[in-house]
Amino acid sequence: MESVISKRLRIFPAVLIAGSRQCGKSTLAKMLAQGMDDFIYLDLQHMADVNKLTEPALFFEANSDSVICLDEIQAVPHLFSALRSEIDRNRRPGRFMLLGSASQELIQRSSESLAGRIGIVELSPFSIDEVTRHHAGADLHVYWNRGGYPESLLAGDDESSSLWREDFIKTYVQRDIPQLGFQIPALQIRRFMTLCAHLSGQLLNTSKMGESLGITHTTVRRYIDLLEQTFLIRTLPPFESNEKKRLIKSPKLYVRDTGILHQLLQIRDYNSLLGNPVFGASWESLAVENICSVFSDCRFSFYRSAAGDELDLIMQKADTTIAIECKASVAPQVAKGFWRATEFVKPQKSFVVAPVKGSYPIDEKVEVCGLNELLTKLSALI
Repeated sequence: MESVISKRLRIFPAVLIAGSRQCGKSTLAKMLAQGMDDFIYLDLQHMADVNKLTEPALFFEANSDSVICLDEIQAVPHLFSALRSEIDRNRRPGRFMLLGSASQELIQRSSESLAGRIGIVELSPFSIDEVTRHHAGADLHVYWNRGGYPESLLAGDDESSSLWREDFIKTYVQRDIPQLGFQIPALQIRRFMTLCAHLSGQLLNTSKMGESLGITHTTVRRYIDLLEQTFLIRTLPPFESNEKKRLIKSPKLYVRDTGILHQLLQIRDYNSLLGNPVFGASWESLAVENICSVFSDCRFSFYRSAAGDELDLIMQKADTTIAIECKASVAPQVAKGFWRATEFVKPQKSFVVAPVKGSYPIDEKVEVCGLNELLTKLSALI
């Protein structure tokens, strides 16, 4: 990720690093600062730093040779117009590094006000390959149970990790949502997030979700958009085909981080997860999020026909198509619907990703492998 951001800093006057709260944006920015001669960091949730930008044009001009990092940029949205004027005055690459817990408004403001002037990078919590790369011998079960947020993953024990995640959720519903301008009761949004956790890995049905909570389907859609723009959930679109075949048209819903998923469902440790009905959906959520975040430049979808033929994830980039099926078993078996689906989609390669070590073929074009091995193999194919 450091190389991706550094490359954009060499091209664009401003780079926006967007991601959920506590995923490591500030830490990453400060790591990048170590290789810079003149770096100024301002946290826009601290009034002392905000006051320095009372006259932003004067501040930017006085520090025109520095890299200026503005953290929590969404907290001071009027700065985007000032940034545009300053960048048009001096388009030197890498002048500004913007960090934000992205909302739809934030992305729109940055892309419209700074069109052609800004590169956007999405930062996710740790992926499994990052964990194993920096921590040799890292336990997949710990990562799966606690999720990828640094403070949760690196906690001393499961109880400490759970306490951190509970605080994260409370802060999100009680402070972050209102700060983004949404007046939604904290209890209601918490209940909605819990419902999303129960439905993770399933088709999105806004009408049924609305009935469960006593709200309209349009309100459900608004909540879904909010949680998606703040990186709590991911919706996966269905596979599109020109052939006349009855395909499911509803998207699938995922809670992006399995640690947050388990906290919402009160699953405290890996042993509790093993006996929970959400076990298979949790593994699918883990696999899908890792693949989508690591290979963010690909197009993703899922395949499901009216007859029940299904592929959990389809990756497409240029002329390459790869199909992936998720199985939470150390001895995964695929059903006939998998083979019919691959026959229809015609991927160059298919994988069955399971909590196993190593990999082995089950067909000429189908291979079973663990999640870390899968990411390595996909890197060579995409």
